[in-house]
Amino acid sequence: MSKDFLLYLAVMAGVTYAVRMLPFVLVRGKIKSVYLQSFLFYVPYAVLAAMTFPYIFYSTQNVITALVGTVVAFALSFKRCSLIVVAAASAVFAYLTELVF
Repeated sequence: MSKDFLLYLAVMAGVTYAVRMLPFVLVRGKIKSVYLQSFLFYVPYAVLAAMTFPYIFYSTQNVITALVGTVVAFALSFKRCSLIVVAAASAVFAYLTELVF
């Protein structure tokens, strides 16, 4: 292993530890603000969406197939289908669209 790799690994470990440790150190008591609690409740979903959504359009070489899969996923998720159903159906529709286009 190179020294650069070990340095990068140490920096990543330190940053990850700091991000997880700081809220416990800085916030001692229970958060009483309803607005802050609501905001913090939705942060993981927003971060996951922000990381996942751009990759959807790069998952296939064709934007049309990615768009069809995304529309199917949104439609099924708004109908409150399970995650497995949404993922499988959007993948199948994207694949079928790939065969057509």
